[in-house]
Amino acid sequence: MKKILSIDGGGIRGLIPGQILVALEKKLQEKCKDPQARIANYFDFFAGTSTGGILTCLLLCPDEDDPKKPKFSAEEAVDLYKRYGDKIFQVSFLSRLLNYQSMFSEKYPANHLEEVLLTYFRKKRLSELLKPCLITSYDIQERKTHFFASHDYPRKGDGGDFYLKDVCRATSAAPTYFEAALIKSISGVSYPMIDGGIFANNPSLCAYSEVRNSKGDPSAKDMLILSLGTGGENKSYAYQKAKAWGALGWIKPTIDIMMSGAAETTNYHLVKIFEVTGSAANYCRIQPEHLRNAVPEMDNVSRQNMQALIELGIKTAQDYSDELDAVVELIFQDKDAVVFD
Repeated sequence: MKKILSIDGGGIRGLIPGQILVALEKKLQEKCKDPQARIANYFDFFAGTSTGGILTCLLLCPDEDDPKKPKFSAEEAVDLYKRYGDKIFQVSFLSRLLNYQSMFSEKYPANHLEEVLLTYFRKKRLSELLKPCLITSYDIQERKTHFFASHDYPRKGDGGDFYLKDVCRATSAAPTYFEAALIKSISGVSYPMIDGGIFANNPSLCAYSEVRNSKGDPSAKDMLILSLGTGGENKSYAYQKAKAWGALGWIKPTIDIMMSGAAETTNYHLVKIFEVTGSAANYCRIQPEHLRNAVPEMDNVSRQNMQALIELGIKTAQDYSDELDAVVELIFQDKDAVVFD
C-alpha cells in the first residue's frame, strides 16, 4: 500500500493541519512505542500546496547530523507559524505610509518570508528530502503548472533540483499577498512562479495521479491517502453587494472562491474514485467545516486569531480521533510494504 499525506494551502491557517500533524505523530509514537518516531517514517509520498508545501518540506527535511532522519518533529514544524507568523505577514511603517493595500502593489514584502525560510532550510535541496514529494506552483511565463518533485532529480539532474527555501517561496507566492517569486534551479535556469493554490489548493488528486503512474501501477485500492485541509470557508458574499462589483472588486473574492472551490472539487473526485474501487476507507479527508472563533483571512496573525486557529486544530484532531486511529492502524498493518519508487 502506498501511503500518501497531502496538505492544503491556506496561509496562517496552516496552524490547523499543523496541530493535526502533531496529534497524528503522537499516535504513531504511542503505537510503535518510540517517542522519536516521525511522520516522515510512516508515509511513502507527500504533497503540499503553499503553506502545506512548507509543512511538507519541514517534515521531510533531513537532519545535519544524521541525513537519514528528519530534522523537525511535527511540533517543531508547526512552531514556524507560531514563532514567525507575525513576521511573515508584517508590513513596514513605510508601506503603511504609502498605502500598502493599494491595488497597485502586493500586500506584504517577501523579504520577511524569505528570511524565515532561510533560517529553517539554509542550503538544503529538494533532492535531499527524505521521501518523494510533490510541491505545487505555477509558472506565469510558460503559463503552465509546475510540480517540484523530489524524485525527479535522478532523471533531470540539477535541472530538477532546487533549494528548499526557493521551493517554499514559489509555492507560497499568493497573488495580491506576495510578489511573484523568481527562483533558479540548481542548474541556473530561472522560473517566475506563483502560489500553487491557483490550480490545486488541495494537492491530493495530484498526489494520487503521481503515485498511480508509478512503478507497479497501483490503483486506489493499493493506496492510503490522508488529506488535511486548512478549514472550510465561512465567509459568504452577499448578492446585493457582489452584483455591483467591478473588475477590481472581484479580485480578492475570485481568488478565495477559486481556491476553496478547487479543493472541494478535488475531494469530490477522490471520494468517487475510492468508492468505485470499494476502498472508501483508504481515503481520509480531515478539515473543520467551520472556523469557529477564527477568521478566514489567511494573513490574520493577531494573537487572538492565531490562538483560535491553534485551538481549532487541536479540536479538529480530537473530533477526528477515530479517523486518525484508523489511518494509524492501516499504516501499521502495511508497515513492511515497499516504499514509493
